[in-house]
Amino acid sequence: MVSVVQNVAVDCADAYALARFWGAVTGGSVDAEPDDHETQVLLPTGLTLYFNQVPEPKRGKNRLHLCLRPETSRDAEVERLLALGATLVADRRNADGTGWAVLADTEGNEFCVLRSASDRAHSG
Repeated sequence: MVSVVQNVAVDCADAYALARFWGAVTGGSVDAEPDDHETQVLLPTGLTLYFNQVPEPKRGKNRLHLCLRPETSRDAEVERLLALGATLVADRRNADGTGWAVLADTEGNEFCVLRSASDRAHSG
């Protein structure tokens, strides 16, 4: 017997706003209204991101985070996500095209942007 991952749950200060951010990041559909304290983003892959509004603020580094592999180039995706409101936490990109970027969403939750398939094909 095994367990199946139902969703990835994120505690947050504003469930609706964070769901809208992640819906724009992933292309997922947002199942939420502005005053909802629990929301979800249904990802095209079938996985659900679940956002639960809590009173306490985020403290410290995430112990669990999402790693994104973009359809476009890693660098173009980083720029798109920054325009959506993400912030750059750590730039682990290397001159030879390898590496990744660590970003934070609008509430400070860290996530990584990895190289795309085309990035990997061009740099090895």
